[in-house]
Amino acid sequence: MEITKDIRYVGVDDHQVDLFEGQYVVPLGMAYNSYVILDEKVAVMDTVEAHFTHEWLDNITNVLDGRMPDYLVVQHMEPDHSSNINAFMKTFPQAQIVSSVKAFAMMKQFYGNDFEDRRVVVKEGDQLVLGSHVLNFVAAPMVHWPEVIVTYDSTDKVLFSADGFGKFGANDVEDPEGWDCEARRYYFGIVGKYGVQVQNLLKKAAGLDIRTICPLHGPVLSGDLSHYLKQYDTWSSYAAEDEGIFIAYTSVYGNTKKAVEKLAELLKAKGCPKVSVADLARDDMPEAVEDAFRYNKLVLASTTYNADVFPFMRTFIEHLTERAYQNRTVAFVENGSWAPMAAKVMKGLFEGSKNLTFAENVVHIKSALDEKSEAELEALADELCAGYEALAKPVKETDMKALFNIGYGLYVVTTNDGKKDNGLIVNTVSQIADNPTRIAVGINKANYSHHIVQQTGKLNVNCLSVEAPFSVFKQYGFQSGRTADKFAGMEVTRSENGLIVLPRYINAYMSLKVEKYLDMESHGYFICSIEEAKVISKAETMTYTYYQKNVKPKPQTEGKKGYVCKICGYIYEGDVLPDDFICPLCKHGAADFEPIK
Repeated sequence: MEITKDIRYVGVDDHQVDLFEGQYVVPLGMAYNSYVILDEKVAVMDTVEAHFTHEWLDNITNVLDGRMPDYLVVQHMEPDHSSNINAFMKTFPQAQIVSSVKAFAMMKQFYGNDFEDRRVVVKEGDQLVLGSHVLNFVAAPMVHWPEVIVTYDSTDKVLFSADGFGKFGANDVEDPEGWDCEARRYYFGIVGKYGVQVQNLLKKAAGLDIRTICPLHGPVLSGDLSHYLKQYDTWSSYAAEDEGIFIAYTSVYGNTKKAVEKLAELLKAKGCPKVSVADLARDDMPEAVEDAFRYNKLVLASTTYNADVFPFMRTFIEHLTERAYQNRTVAFVENGSWAPMAAKVMKGLFEGSKNLTFAENVVHIKSALDEKSEAELEALADELCAGYEALAKPVKETDMKALFNIGYGLYVVTTNDGKKDNGLIVNTVSQIADNPTRIAVGINKANYSHHIVQQTGKLNVNCLSVEAPFSVFKQYGFQSGRTADKFAGMEVTRSENGLIVLPRYINAYMSLKVEKYLDMESHGYFICSIEEAKVISKAETMTYTYYQKNVKPKPQTEGKKGYVCKICGYIYEGDVLPDDFICPLCKHGAADFEPIK
């Protein structure tokens, strides 16, 4: 298969494997990808699983058409990618092997040879010139092993991403569910623990012009890559991908199952956009883990078992916590005939987790549902669906309690220029009068939203809650609505004035009409009346202080010299920061950088 004029695919498909890595069911098989770059020098990118030695070498030989390879680049040492290193080096004795220091140490451990006389050691920032093609090496430690490097071909703009952007499934089988489902299950099963490291790699990738991604598993990605990059950003920042509730349960005699089925019906009836349910004893555990990370709310329902929880439930929670499960709402349903302990034990298993909100209502079942426990189910459903019900109400409201959610907080102002919707992060929203009620909203004149509000005289203020992940700030704060569609592909809700209300991560919103404008030089202040206001949830308002302490990723400055962006954490390495420097991530200028100390 031709990737570009000079880059060819030489990987293999495996339809014999039953469990990938001994635990993941792969009904569509598995792909082990390898690539050849043809230039003045020839480089082979990674090997394949041990059972496919001859098929892989045949693929290479066919592509080379009589030529000999000069380099084997080893990006990752897991045996499904490195098992044929010895076979390759014996077949092509003139070739050199290119990899990281840690990878060569692992080669000695796995295969008894570190190729000291034929190796080229590379590190972050090193290059390998093949002719017209230049390979740039980027360190990617713990994505998801410590030796990993990824490689960027700056000529054809191709990123060889190692295990990043991989998915389950052979390449010769069409996946009926598309890329997302099996890529999501692959990510959370295999890479999920290392979100911080993936975020670091994404920051490095943001500075590259990438047109094609060649992973070690799954299809080559080309064309518009924004969807894949956005999904990886969401997954690695531990943000919920979809609004919805996932119920994971264990049941011995069926009574806990009946309670779960009733709860699922209640949630759907109360407006929850998506309810997913899994029996942890019978359904695929990795898929359950996938759904727990996919949705923003989780209900755990378990019987008490030996003064503990049912074993499958304990295993499931351990899968979540070892993958740094966070930024979610978690609720509990327990069943116990004489000494119920499940809820207490389940909550205790999350003791080391951060940024979890636990539902106030806990359902206690004694053997089987009765009037009391059914009422508790109803109360839990009401709590979990409070925001959905508020957004779904068709009748226009003016709930002045929404004003109580204004603080020195962070808000998303939504507007529409007549052609498309726009959103902007602001931290200057204040109630300045109550008779009549007036709200002041300050917007920087350099922002496109300022121009839209001046033209239309209307805006919505969405009060962000502490549940909002960093991806929200990137989406609405790090790009301009003049050039980017910040709501592309989103299912949106609109208020009476026709403007968008964010579907999640808010605790209230207000639809405002501009009554007066104040010019404050750098900013314009819009003095507004309230046309509509609703409280969405009881979650606390996101303050600027909370954002700085708990949401914004901590920049990895150790051992680095230069300047760090106070807004997004981007690091500029250099002795002098140019006065006209613009952050490539959040687009803020040099004034928002500070020296690394």
